[in-house]
Amino acid sequence: MNAKRLVVAAILAACAVSAAAADGEPGTVKVAWFDKVISPEIGVEICGYDAHQVSVQKQSDLHAVGCAVDDGERRTLIVSCDLLGLDGEYLARMRARLAKILGAGPEAVMISCTHTHGGPETYWQPPWEDRSTLNEPYLAKLGDTLAAALEESMRNWRACRVAYYSMTLDENRNRRYVTGDNRASFTPHRKEMERLAAADRFADKELGVLMFVDTASSSDAPAYLIGNYAAHPLASHAPGLGGLRISADYPGHFRDYVESETGCKAMFVSGACGDLVPKGDEMGSDAARQVGVSLAKGAFAAIIDANRNPERFFFKSPKTGAESRKFRSRLRGKFRRKLYGPNKDADEIEMEAQVIAVGDVCFVGVPGEITCELGQEIKWHSPFRRAWIGYMATGCWEYQSEPNALVAGGYEPAWQLFTARFGLKLVSAAEDAMFALRERLYPGDSVPGDPYPDNLFHRRVNIPDGKKPGAY
Repeated sequence: MNAKRLVVAAILAACAVSAAAADGEPGTVKVAWFDKVISPEIGVEICGYDAHQVSVQKQSDLHAVGCAVDDGERRTLIVSCDLLGLDGEYLARMRARLAKILGAGPEAVMISCTHTHGGPETYWQPPWEDRSTLNEPYLAKLGDTLAAALEESMRNWRACRVAYYSMTLDENRNRRYVTGDNRASFTPHRKEMERLAAADRFADKELGVLMFVDTASSSDAPAYLIGNYAAHPLASHAPGLGGLRISADYPGHFRDYVESETGCKAMFVSGACGDLVPKGDEMGSDAARQVGVSLAKGAFAAIIDANRNPERFFFKSPKTGAESRKFRSRLRGKFRRKLYGPNKDADEIEMEAQVIAVGDVCFVGVPGEITCELGQEIKWHSPFRRAWIGYMATGCWEYQSEPNALVAGGYEPAWQLFTARFGLKLVSAAEDAMFALRERLYPGDSVPGDPYPDNLFHRRVNIPDGKKPGAY
């Protein structure tokens, strides 16, 4: 009887493999994407600076862009919205709704926000009792828009090969200047200290690019591209009129320039930019364009290098999958039992670290505005080839800093709701999720008795050979 069951299981497994192969070539996934304008009407209150500021112009449209991936066994969805963040209650509903359409669990749906400060009020800041600024009609409409867009996009799956690229681009700087006695100053309030902070403080300057190349196309550009970089979208927010415009800021310019020059549809996912600003922050629309175009040119370099070195940058087995870990963190004394709404009597808050992998790249969704130092800590401990942060993806719990930042003080720690150990809990939860997902997707990569990764057999100079396809 056991033998018969084994035979049946083997036949079913073979059928599943055959069906997956029929859907696409080996080494491919199916991809579907959408891009919807989500701009509010001029005259709505905009978020990010002072409450009750009213928009008077539109500099650029806001977009919600999404990319669904199907590897034949699992599906995942990454969405990026040109918004400051999404209210936790609405975010949970949207993820559940999209997951049902996708045919997956909520952990497989990541909704990140670029964190533009030129959008409507879409989340309620937890310390404040007044929810009147929260644009709930807009949020309800946004949920309908995303659901309809996903349903429509899933009628047009495309078989794609997947490549990744990572490079350093100097388009951001840390906005905290810390003196020798470990005391922090917020440089936007002391512009004269910007150069000191730029020279002294760590900034994550990685531009990550994930590319989907349509197997039916002869173009040397991918059909779809996701860029990841860490810098607060504050370039276009100039004094006066610049701060009262609806604007996608530099992420919009990134997408526009990629598409106009290559024909490739693009998404931008903000990295861990809690204490990072772009060069030319608060200098207006030209500054936003310069940063966006510079990052887009970095994406062009990624496309060129990946095409000419396919053995290095294209995944041979681009699986996708998701994991999630919940953890609890204690509120700081001045916020404990002083929140409003469902958490008004809380001493602790439950939060989530979410991970979605495509090939050997992992996006890590975090519950607020984490600093680049915390983001780098997550990257350092990742078992994936590359790990990139999805900003404000699992909640909007304000600024979240590394423990020593609370010693130094400054703007970001002043807004931190949680005690210093929060950062350690977030990193630990993210690492647990990543290791679990990596071993589930690629169990054969582990050395017997030792979990992946293991570099015992790497060459001392580990640069694989590559050449332009069809050349030489």
